[in-house]
Amino acid sequence: MTAILRTPGDWPAILLPRDETIDPLDLAAARERGAFVGLRRAIQDLGPTGTIATVAASGLRGRGGAGFPAGEKWRAAAASPTGVSGRRYVVANGYGADPSSQTDRTLLERNPYAVLEGLVIAAAAIGATDAIVAVRTDATDAIRVLETAAAAMLEANLAGDDIMGSGNSVEVTIRPVQGAYMLGEETVLLKALEGKRGQPEQRPPQPATSGLFGQPTVVQNVQTLAAIPWILANGAAAFAAIGSRASPGTILVSVRAPAGAGVAEVPIGTSLHDIIALAGPRAAAAKLKALIVGGPSGGILPAELADTAYEYEALRAVGAHIGSGAIVAADERACIVDLARLLTRFCADEACGKTIPCRIGLRRVSEIGDRIATGVPKPTDVQLLADLSADIVGSALCDHERLATLPLASGMRYFRSELDEHILRSSCPAGVCRPIAVAATSAH
Repeated sequence: MTAILRTPGDWPAILLPRDETIDPLDLAAARERGAFVGLRRAIQDLGPTGTIATVAASGLRGRGGAGFPAGEKWRAAAASPTGVSGRRYVVANGYGADPSSQTDRTLLERNPYAVLEGLVIAAAAIGATDAIVAVRTDATDAIRVLETAAAAMLEANLAGDDIMGSGNSVEVTIRPVQGAYMLGEETVLLKALEGKRGQPEQRPPQPATSGLFGQPTVVQNVQTLAAIPWILANGAAAFAAIGSRASPGTILVSVRAPAGAGVAEVPIGTSLHDIIALAGPRAAAAKLKALIVGGPSGGILPAELADTAYEYEALRAVGAHIGSGAIVAADERACIVDLARLLTRFCADEACGKTIPCRIGLRRVSEIGDRIATGVPKPTDVQLLADLSADIVGSALCDHERLATLPLASGMRYFRSELDEHILRSSCPAGVCRPIAVAATSAH
């Protein structure tokens, strides 16, 4: 089980309980700690309009990486016509596609009631009777916990028909799904839930207008939904006061450093340096070379940017993004060229192949990285890399395609001298790559 990193006592704990000895499936204990107060307030006091207004006023943004305001998404889905079927859907994305991040799985295993309560609240707010939690088929512990928690809620009249006598009915379904890294993208996930090939859709229309089976659908990361009960129980203003002004609240971060690893709940806006320090005193004192922020398609930032706030706009400004919620710290033993090309190859391998720039362009970018790392680059490779990256980003259909060039692009931006060492001198300063050195020979 993934370790929960200890955080300062004055940091709020909204998503994960501080006490790791708590049984996550003890419904009575969860209610004693305040669970389902938010649900009661939503369905008995606020109603759909008031619930959506409260979520919007809190400033909550989606934790799936894009940071889209949750209130706007709910409002759009609630206002969209349903057609003949009369159905709307809410989908909790707990797939956790990034192999380097355990944030979603940790939340599902440690605090399932918060996720399911937020799911039911969202469904009631937009007028949906069907709520789905999508989770990886190999996340067997998370599936077991979720199914047990959902059954307990059904028995306690916290889900199902006529919840708490309010007239609201929400059927909660746990749906194991299997696929590639692309399932982290919401339109791809919806295709998988429909039993179709997992490929992204052109937008608009957005899923809030036409999503699962063509019906209005709210897709939210499980962290987003887990924050909803706290917001409704404590008020929008209390939540807005946490974190940064543009991105209130807390977020889960999967931290990997040379001296430690685990998942931490941090206020949005915390510096990258302070997040890495949570992995332990050795991690805080380590001489860092780079930070990979955002998962396989994240940016590779130099240690000098460790004071950057872990916040949507701040990270985008320096060439990274929140993405899957992963931060990997690398010391002087790491080769940036090698890291960048391995991440790019992963993104190319996981691409769904729907568009030519992604299917072919990413493969060519990956090949350029391989040539540079092995000491056989072409004279035009640096310019070709920049041109290909711009073309891929400019024609992108989904965020995977749009972000997959970041590792090499950020590596070129911040570690150009190391790139030049590989290209011009067939040398790897970190001693990781084994480039082919061609020695000059004299004529006899």
